[in-house]
Amino acid sequence: MKLIKTMSSEERESLSVPEDVDFRITATQQALASCTGAVLTSLLVTPLDVVKIRLQAQQKNTPKCYLYCNGLMDHFCGCKPQDLQRQWYARPGHFSGTMDAFYKITKTEGISSLWSGLSPTLVLAIPATIIYFVAYEQMRLKLKHRYNIANPGTSGQPFWIPMFSGGTARIFSVTIVSPLELIRTKMQSQKLSYYEIRRALKMLIKQDGIGALWMGVIPTLCRDVPFSAIYWTNYETFKKLFWTSNQPSFSKSFISGGLAGMVAATITTPFDVIKTHQQIQLGEKTLYGGSFYDTFWEIRKSHGVRGLFAGLFPRVIKVAPSCAIMISSFEYGKIFFNRLARKNHVANISTKKDLMN
Repeated sequence: MKLIKTMSSEERESLSVPEDVDFRITATQQALASCTGAVLTSLLVTPLDVVKIRLQAQQKNTPKCYLYCNGLMDHFCGCKPQDLQRQWYARPGHFSGTMDAFYKITKTEGISSLWSGLSPTLVLAIPATIIYFVAYEQMRLKLKHRYNIANPGTSGQPFWIPMFSGGTARIFSVTIVSPLELIRTKMQSQKLSYYEIRRALKMLIKQDGIGALWMGVIPTLCRDVPFSAIYWTNYETFKKLFWTSNQPSFSKSFISGGLAGMVAATITTPFDVIKTHQQIQLGEKTLYGGSFYDTFWEIRKSHGVRGLFAGLFPRVIKVAPSCAIMISSFEYGKIFFNRLARKNHVANISTKKDLMN
């Protein structure tokens, strides 16, 4: 009788969170699924940034740095006009528009030039994405499990679970990867190899102290934490609207992720504008000179409310597909690893039966 009671309790628990139990995967499998999404997003979005930066470069003199964003993370590209070998962003060419830039770059420099800067992007995007997605999924599942136990008969999850999990996961990701981003920026500006990371790290700590490894983390968190909280809350909401069954779907995840990314990108654009204004001061004061509050009022005073939403359209058309690719790849990973686990389980049962016979 006790065995029957235990089984009945487990069945009731599985019914309260069917999509999590049926398609729950290990942390290692979650890392692999998110890694796939990071690579795909970088491959698809990087050409857009290459063209954007090349268009910007022809309109004015070479600035101190470029803000390079592939939809996953932001990076700095230091400019050195005195170098004998021109970097990809300083190559000659006049472009009349986006399509003209795509055509001329591909024709004169080769199609591979559209993926300039991909390597340093992946070096940081992959670990950051893995930490972000694994932390979110693990935290969401645990909070939902505890909520369903504390509230018998409930089958869903309140909005605060994905909101809290998304924001907290982004704090972990940004905080851990921030030192790597600063080291990479320093390596690029000084043309250091990856084998000289330890040397660059010692130089940075000796010069500015251990706290220098996290310079700029506050404005980054001010943008990314609200974005993640809004994104995951909307994604879980759209998922309920579009999913007619508990099984994840690539197409429905793609649509839900794209819409959630669009909403989050629109709401958090002022944070992105403030962060960009602080970042472009590289080489003038500190890496992120000026406080977040001061920068906000400076933009508000100079450009009005519209200034806080500058670049809204290009941000949305970049972030939305990036979010769609990331989450649909992640959800598909659940399906793939679940099918693989079931296949192995059936094979093990068959093997045991053969041995018994």
